[in-house]
Amino acid sequence: MVSRPTIQDLAKQAGVSVATVDRVLNRRLPVREDTARRVVQAAEAIGYHATGLLKRRLIETPQRRFGFLLQKRDAFYQELAKALAEATKATNTIEGKPVVEFMDELVPSIIAARIRDIAPKVDAMAVVAVDHPLVNEAVEAVTALGKPVFSLLSSLTTPTKSGHIGLDGRKVGRTAAWTISRTASGPGKIGIVVGSYRYVNQELAEISFRSYMREHAPEFTLLEPIINLDDERIAYEAVTDLVESNPDLVGIYVCGGGQDGLIRALRDERAGRRIVAVCNELTAMTRAALIDGTVDLVLAHPVAQMAERLVELMAKACISAELPHLPSVLFSADIYISENI
Repeated sequence: MVSRPTIQDLAKQAGVSVATVDRVLNRRLPVREDTARRVVQAAEAIGYHATGLLKRRLIETPQRRFGFLLQKRDAFYQELAKALAEATKATNTIEGKPVVEFMDELVPSIIAARIRDIAPKVDAMAVVAVDHPLVNEAVEAVTALGKPVFSLLSSLTTPTKSGHIGLDGRKVGRTAAWTISRTASGPGKIGIVVGSYRYVNQELAEISFRSYMREHAPEFTLLEPIINLDDERIAYEAVTDLVESNPDLVGIYVCGGGQDGLIRALRDERAGRRIVAVCNELTAMTRAALIDGTVDLVLAHPVAQMAERLVELMAKACISAELPHLPSVLFSADIYISENI
């Protein structure tokens, strides 16, 4: 009596490991489509008893793990993480599995190491990171493995990235400038607080803010920007010093993070002075600050829409025969004032 082919026979015929065959059968981990087809063809060739199941696995919605490497676990990034996970699970083109990780250390070398560490766990990745040679080098190493990498919120300059999702930084900066120049009590000094110029989106927002003021409101004096590393404590100290050192300060624009520090400093130091404040992201803290008048305008990412679009592009990239290089998708910021929240 001739014994029926075993899983070992199938693996040998297909030129893959037994573990790979098991993954195709049970969908334990993602398997490249060409590899799965080779396993099915080998099963047909040797008359493997589970050929029918293998064929069904091939036509079923593919499983894909999407990695999202985000920054500090604050209110905004918690909201973003939730939206990305929900969008991944909801997409109907794949069976999506979100892998969300946060970075407490934002040093380029550590970010680069985290990108390399998460790569083996996922089929595609999106990362919020500074634009730095070490970070770009890590992205290039991952894309060399055939895995698409997208920049999220702030773009990366490496040409190997598959795409970018973020706000239109030019519009963001000019909107902030329009607001302060139109609502300030009169000409005076304006402070600018930047997280880091390594974030391309913040750099572009600050440039655009200055460009608008230079063109439309030259009567205002723009102070040299202060770097706060998107840290609440540094932002608090920076804004406190701005207010104390400049009695003619009429506006503050925070291009990046650290808005909680801005709000605390203005509440502690403003002492009735009219200082127009513009910052980012609608959180419990910024919502309360809008209501009590500490902050005048909040420019926020449309988190849910951005998450859905990013996941759509990641799924498209995963089923593409070659790694795509998609055009950037730029959203306009959601604009919040005390009267529309």
